[in-house]
Amino acid sequence: MRRAFLLGALGTLAACADIPRPHRGRPGGLAPRLSVPLAIRIAVPPPPEALLSDAGARLVADELAAALQAQDVPAAATETPLPLDWRLLMRAESSGGTVRPRLVITDADGREQGAVSTTPVPARAWTTGDPATLRAIAAQGAPRVTQILLGIQAARASATPDAIASGPPRLRLIPVRGAPGDGNNALTNRLREFLSTRGYVVQDLAEGANHAVTAEVSVVAGTPGNQRVEIQWIVSRRDGHELGRVLQLNEVRAGSLDRFWGDVAYAAAQEAAGGILQIIRNASSPG
Repeated sequence: MRRAFLLGALGTLAACADIPRPHRGRPGGLAPRLSVPLAIRIAVPPPPEALLSDAGARLVADELAAALQAQDVPAAATETPLPLDWRLLMRAESSGGTVRPRLVITDADGREQGAVSTTPVPARAWTTGDPATLRAIAAQGAPRVTQILLGIQAARASATPDAIASGPPRLRLIPVRGAPGDGNNALTNRLREFLSTRGYVVQDLAEGANHAVTAEVSVVAGTPGNQRVEIQWIVSRRDGHELGRVLQLNEVRAGSLDRFWGDVAYAAAQEAAGGILQIIRNASSPG
């Protein structure tokens, strides 16, 4: 039986009706940073399976390590990881003149802990090892890898020894659809942060995930001078069965979300995270 957890009218949206105030106070801006330093080091070896030359592989390893260090993650580009190092491996798939890089995190025993994909790039720029292209991919991938590590750390901090041995729960986050302005990215990124701090490894890929979350946003005409914003966060199970939805509904000043979502995305994702986890807990409870 499907169980739903609904949030009524989201008061925080109404409170922000005088926006845009993009990223006022940078709410959540430090959320990707690890609140407690990792007790592990991330080794980034030059990738042999990334369609790069030896020089390009060394360069992208250097860029990834530097980008992770900027996120306060202990990381080192090295061809010889230490016995207890975790590893960040890069792979790449070529299709239709583009290359899509993929970053895979493994523990010291080689068990995959999470993976993220990055934006496809032109094949020529990638295979020739264009420094700007490699640097951009590293800058894009490092915050996503940090979020996975944050989720792993949070899960281990509150888990039993058996749960730690089996690995933290994984949840696939599918990008939000339908929002104007930067809403799709802002809502997706903010929800990733909140779910990560609550013990979930949030990943882009389906592999290893027991649950998935996506959202559909609708912005239509409301009362005079306003627009009605409806966000439906949809939670499903590995087998495709929908477990429930979190509904957020309110009105904002017309056009106020056409560019930046800022505080609105932060508030919406913060409240939605609680509802999403409640749906998962309800579905996991007997009876």
